Amino acid sequence: MSSTELHTDHLVIGAGVIGLAIAKRLSDSGKECFVVEKNGAFGEETSSRNSEVIHAGIYYPQNSLKAKLCIEGKTALYQYCQSRNLPHQQLGKLIVATSKDEESQLDLIEQKAINNGVTDLNWLNHQQLKTIEPNVKSTAALLSPSTGIVDVHQYMLSLVGDIEDAGNPIVYYADVHQIEQTSSGWKVRLFNQGEELSIHCRWLINAAGLHANKLAAMYQTDTPKLHFCRGLYFSYSGKNLFKHLIYPVPEKNTVGLGIHATLDLAGQVKFGPDTHYLDSIDYSFPEGSALLETRQRWAKAIQSYYPDIEIERLTPSYAGIRPKLSGAKGAAKDFVIEGPNQHDLDNLIHLLGIESPGLTSSLAIAKYVETLINESDH
Repeated sequence: MSSTELHTDHLVIGAGVIGLAIAKRLSDSGKECFVVEKNGAFGEETSSRNSEVIHAGIYYPQNSLKAKLCIEGKTALYQYCQSRNLPHQQLGKLIVATSKDEESQLDLIEQKAINNGVTDLNWLNHQQLKTIEPNVKSTAALLSPSTGIVDVHQYMLSLVGDIEDAGNPIVYYADVHQIEQTSSGWKVRLFNQGEELSIHCRWLINAAGLHANKLAAMYQTDTPKLHFCRGLYFSYSGKNLFKHLIYPVPEKNTVGLGIHATLDLAGQVKFGPDTHYLDSIDYSFPEGSALLETRQRWAKAIQSYYPDIEIERLTPSYAGIRPKLSGAKGAAKDFVIEGPNQHDLDNLIHLLGIESPGLTSSLAIAKYVETLINESDH
């Protein structure tokens, strides 16, 4: 096997939306960087298997990275999409209550949002909701007008263009197998279509998503466990069912936000995701009797806010996997974005557990990472 040695200032591992946003930020600042990706194209895993929602920053603990970066990232993402004419739409989202108990939970959700700096939520009573969403069953709802949707593929394609226009390469089919610290930074060995590459870099940025802790284990031993949480999505035939994204009140102690209704930019409805923890990455959909049981369970959950659902119109669409730092029964955990001040390794930044709202936060995460680099360099 032939071997090639390359050198760069900054090496970003992972060409999902987070790695691309970071490389775009570094490129905009005139910094030299490489991006390496084990798959044959950008964004083939978590980044392309989600709801494509631009979140408002409502649910997250006050002062958490998720809250702060989501709110900052939301504004930056809308501005970026507008400046590049990328497909997106600020549809707004309704969090719907179907009982007095759930209405009291809406109060708590609103207060958490206000604590995070989200001050644009509006209460709708039953009659107001019926006027704008006649198909939705609810006693009351919170309207989040700054929630929206984005064409994630077009967004990532634009980031790729920004990186490559700056002269910084993205290498696909690049499977990292060894990471070691050197006197001048890091040396990363990887296989690339039958060739071994050794990339020497001053800064190493681990943005590998579902595989981030596998890489982290190559350079430190106390890596937090990453859990694979699969979420299924069903499409629903027929258009113009809803005008907004429709979310139920999250169940207590849940690991997700419940099976909600989202729209794509063509107005097509899809429902999902649910939550199911796996031991390994598996994007397969249930089949046979398991699929029938899943559809029945979903229809029952959706019926709480959309009573006219027709189960035969639910069609399997795709599955996504979230890289969670919390287990099935554990409390939700924040993003981990650590630079040299948070660990004992120089010129290293790793990002672990970047699940939702990672897409919304991507440009803010990139700014945060660049700040960590600049602070260390100075």
